[in-house]
Amino acid sequence: MICLAKVVVFLRVLPVDVDVDVEALKDKIRDAVAKLGEGFTLQSYKIEPIAFGLKALKLTVLIPEETEGGTYSLEKAIKNVEGVGEVEVEFVSRLS
Repeated sequence: MICLAKVVVFLRVLPVDVDVDVEALKDKIRDAVAKLGEGFTLQSYKIEPIAFGLKALKLTVLIPEETEGGTYSLEKAIKNVEGVGEVEVEFVSRLS
């Protein structure tokens, strides 16, 4: 049996404005990530205060190592979620 490795992606997601409920936004993002297919999982999240009431989501997402295009499909899926303003990949690493 071949055991394929996973890739962990750390992202920072900013909502479009301060009125966006980041908890609800996280749930929408989790659903969008799951729709990408088997192996795509929102592993964890943290809410990070920025300034003037704006909060960012710090996400840890697992993706299959063989994902074509690297993090492109993940970033695109998150950017298409209503309420998301910006998506930034902070770090990517391979898990064995």
